[in-house]
Amino acid sequence: MTIKNAFYAQSGGVTAVINATACGVIQAARQHPDKIGTVYAGRNGILGALREELIDTNQYSDEEIAALRHTPAGAFGSCRFKLRSIEESRAEYERLIEVFKAHNIGYFFYNGGNDSQDTAHKVSQISETMGYPIQCIGIPKTVDNDLPITDFCPGFGSVAKYVAVSIKEASLDIASMCESSTKVFIMEVMGRHAGWIAAAGALAQQEEGDAPHIILFPEVAFDREKFLAKVKLCVETYGYCSIVASEGTHTGDGSFLAASEASVDAFGHAQLGGVAPVLANLIKGELGYKYHWALADYLQRSARHIASKTDVDLAFQAGQKAIEYALEGLNSVMPAIQRMENGEWSFIPAPLKDIANVERFMPKSFISEDGFGITQAGRDYLLPLIQGEDYPPYENGQPVYVKLAHNLTPKKLAIFDI
Repeated sequence: MTIKNAFYAQSGGVTAVINATACGVIQAARQHPDKIGTVYAGRNGILGALREELIDTNQYSDEEIAALRHTPAGAFGSCRFKLRSIEESRAEYERLIEVFKAHNIGYFFYNGGNDSQDTAHKVSQISETMGYPIQCIGIPKTVDNDLPITDFCPGFGSVAKYVAVSIKEASLDIASMCESSTKVFIMEVMGRHAGWIAAAGALAQQEEGDAPHIILFPEVAFDREKFLAKVKLCVETYGYCSIVASEGTHTGDGSFLAASEASVDAFGHAQLGGVAPVLANLIKGELGYKYHWALADYLQRSARHIASKTDVDLAFQAGQKAIEYALEGLNSVMPAIQRMENGEWSFIPAPLKDIANVERFMPKSFISEDGFGITQAGRDYLLPLIQGEDYPPYENGQPVYVKLAHNLTPKKLAIFDI
């Protein structure tokens, strides 16, 4: 078997465990020096391939690579870049082939969510459409938990744990002050179209009346009067009302409660954020309650100090499995996590064509009848994903994270304009 080099890149919003996947990929590749030569990491995702900005991971010691497992964010840089179709932008694909040829790259591993799996799928078509032999493996990652086929997406379990713990602790704070101070607390979490992260807040509930009292999902149209009535009832019953609101909360006509149509990302998605103050002002104006709100934002996806061990372990194993699939000769697949009846986990190679640009939403069976909570089925699905602790090493009272130098491999090609 001819030794080929590999390209690995991180794409989209980073997570607390995406570097654990990178660790799995690189460590597994190092175990097969007779089949995989150098693992190049792309600086800032697919842009690293197009710009020929490649990081030779051989420059890092085994100890540095092992430290990736407990380090959050994207060690090699990520990006939001939409790779267009071959018909629309053949030059980009020709550029990829030039870079791959120049650096003897025969394996392509792309670690990301919906749009990233679309990029991975498009790259996998180079073999058939343009005659360049490349084995492309997508690796799942997204805190939104909205990829199909896989039971859950690495990155989500740790966000779920952070959200559940945060709303539990904040609600204890509000409960202790509600008699003479704040009556309503709103925590806004990520989730454009799928309410998985918001649903995780319900794991904080242990008994009847526990916070959060209201969860707002993108899958359930926001009903102003029903919402206000529920807030009022909770304050009158419990003394306060604790709310978890998805950023993608929208009205019956599909309009987001908070979105900036003037600000969109590289994929054309409207910039979300700000639903919490919208809700807070509504509550203040209609009910007169004093409120506080918080935006979990990047905190929820970068909190490695409270990561789920289940999430860390499976993120790492997904990286290992990607190498295994490549060495088996598979192409255009993604290692999809499967939940087994005995509580263990396994992987299957899922076709990228069935994953790219497909979103998985919260099933109706997971959402309570009133639309403000989750069912037992939802709890049964979510609870295993936050199990176990995997603390990073600490020094001087803080976590110790590795920061890798981005020393680039010398370029062999001309500059490419993107």
